[in-house]
Amino acid sequence: MPLDGPALKAALGPEAGAGLETTHTLLCRREAGAFQRAAKSGDDVLVACTQESRLFQQLNEQTERALPLSERPIRFVNIRETGGWSKDGRQASPKIAALLALAQLPDAAPVPTVSYRSQGRALIIGDAERAARAAEMLADKLDLSLLIQPGQGALPQTRTLPVFAGEQVQISGWLGAFEVSWTQRNPIDLDLCTRCNACVDACPEGAIDFSYQIDLSKCSSHRDCVKVCAAAGAIDFDRPPQIRSESFDLVLDLSSAPLIALHQPPQGYFHAADDAQLMAAVLQLREAVGEFEKPKFFNYKQKLCAHSRNEQIGCSACIDVCSAQAIRSDASRKGKAGGATLAGIIVEPHLCVGCGACTTVCPSGALSYATPGPDAQGQRIRTLLSTYARAGGKDAALLIHSQSGGAKLIGDLGRAARTQAAVHGVPARVLPLDAWHTASIGMELWLSAIAYGASQVWVLMTSEEAPDYRAAVREQMATAQAILSGLGFKGQHLTLIEAGNVAALDLALQARPAECLGQAAAYRVLADKRATLELCLEHLMGQAQAVPEEIALPEASPFGGLIVNADACSMCLSCVSACPAGALADNPDKLQLRLIEKNCVQCGLCASTCPEGAITLRPRLLLADGGRQRKQLQVLNEVEPFCCVRCAKPFATPKAIELMLAKLGAHPMFQGAARERLQMCSDCRVIAMHSNPHEVRINDL
Repeated sequence: MPLDGPALKAALGPEAGAGLETTHTLLCRREAGAFQRAAKSGDDVLVACTQESRLFQQLNEQTERALPLSERPIRFVNIRETGGWSKDGRQASPKIAALLALAQLPDAAPVPTVSYRSQGRALIIGDAERAARAAEMLADKLDLSLLIQPGQGALPQTRTLPVFAGEQVQISGWLGAFEVSWTQRNPIDLDLCTRCNACVDACPEGAIDFSYQIDLSKCSSHRDCVKVCAAAGAIDFDRPPQIRSESFDLVLDLSSAPLIALHQPPQGYFHAADDAQLMAAVLQLREAVGEFEKPKFFNYKQKLCAHSRNEQIGCSACIDVCSAQAIRSDASRKGKAGGATLAGIIVEPHLCVGCGACTTVCPSGALSYATPGPDAQGQRIRTLLSTYARAGGKDAALLIHSQSGGAKLIGDLGRAARTQAAVHGVPARVLPLDAWHTASIGMELWLSAIAYGASQVWVLMTSEEAPDYRAAVREQMATAQAILSGLGFKGQHLTLIEAGNVAALDLALQARPAECLGQAAAYRVLADKRATLELCLEHLMGQAQAVPEEIALPEASPFGGLIVNADACSMCLSCVSACPAGALADNPDKLQLRLIEKNCVQCGLCASTCPEGAITLRPRLLLADGGRQRKQLQVLNEVEPFCCVRCAKPFATPKAIELMLAKLGAHPMFQGAARERLQMCSDCRVIAMHSNPHEVRINDL
């Protein structure tokens, strides 16, 4: 693999390029002394090899006067499969410089953690024989119970574990806090059964086998089994179905179809339909006792949430996309302590697996990814692209991939390119960027990457990503691409790459570059999603040759305006109080409904709140007057106030009076003078009632 040390040092600068005076070809073997000298220096150490990371760590431990790894961890970066092992590896110096610069960035700030506590109480669900076999492999480590389904396999003769039998099994919870319920219908209670086999011998129909459950389709109700079981009392045909519930720390599900059918099941739940899956689950279960932690992957700001107001539902994008069912609605909090009219969602951190798709689809930024946060991720993207450009790289394509399946596939591609003439490998212009989950990087970061100089942003998804994530990313990309295309930038800038093998990935990475911006942006990505998008849009408009009046966007867009049906709108202004983003406003001096389109997140709460159904969402990006118009108040509807027919004081809207007359005008109580009072202000209405000699008063009754 060709390495140009001086060029890399020049691109990185004297500090980041320290140590590049000499490049090594066998640092882990013949040239190990150079690594040991660096380890003894006390400076930070970055090794551009991930294959021998374990060996380098051992060398550090064996090197006298080298700092221990607990005080000075060694950083590793892969420049071989991702750069050098490619058919254009000789042109990969700008990319290698960018990868080295990225690897030297400080770690993201620590985030709060979520704790689990498991005491090893485990439930095995399945047929009797497989459950008993799994129990043999786990009994020395876990406190086991079995839940078997009737008539499936034989239980062991000896009673060593608690055994239940049931149907309609329901599981909820997570590692250390599972609640399992089931319905017990069979006449034989396995808790009481001594497995003496007298019932098996007594049953003439063979309706009882060694699972010690009765096949009721064969039973003719002669009840001989009840008689022989009189001492134990385990058989009772008159016992009503019982719903039982128990708490467990772990669940091993051996059913053919998983009882928790989620793409991301909760921690502590394992499904094993075959023996290979069973062995993998057993190995993990044996180590699942104790206290465990994981990062809290998200931040949530309720005041920005556009999910609900006054029990009306608006945006539900995060709930719809979560494959772990970790998010639920909290729309019914109205009137509860601390709830008032403000309600949103509840995210259960113990169920969250950190996919980040909820943060990508959230239009308001109420949900943001925390590991790392968008500002830290933006710094990584900016460092990668700026270093690449400074080293002379052109037409950069940012390839976002996961740290597990995506990284493995890219590694396989690099190895194939090294050994197979027909495989090209990762092109020199493609810059890999790893993430815990590819769905956690959304529109504000994609567009910022384009603003920082990238020609394209590609998101690589393999079989590990849920279908819901793919659909969500595809929708968000359609909106971002519509903005870029609407501003006149040519080419396909954003692409979701769905590749299951090396050949598919190799072909996808050969795509032609799209048009780049003439000047890279200087802003920094902020923690606030909407603020970052505004900075990005300002830069994109500044680089566009011509800015249109507006750009039509897909329905999933977080940008847009509203269309108000003036004939239907009664100007009740309930939509103003429902708007979570401060986009809608009234006018204290006039009967006006106004909108600041920049603030609108297209959540739909105004439309669902409107009693007349007069509001329609209008997804678009308004760029008139250089984008200033979308930041100003627009009048959506305006009416002259209805004036009191007695004193001429304005007190209501014409539509409101019209609706009131239509609903009450035919009622006997509102005829004649009473009908006229409906068109009076509150003061005049009282005067008219008390000054009318024909009005019936309480003392007349």
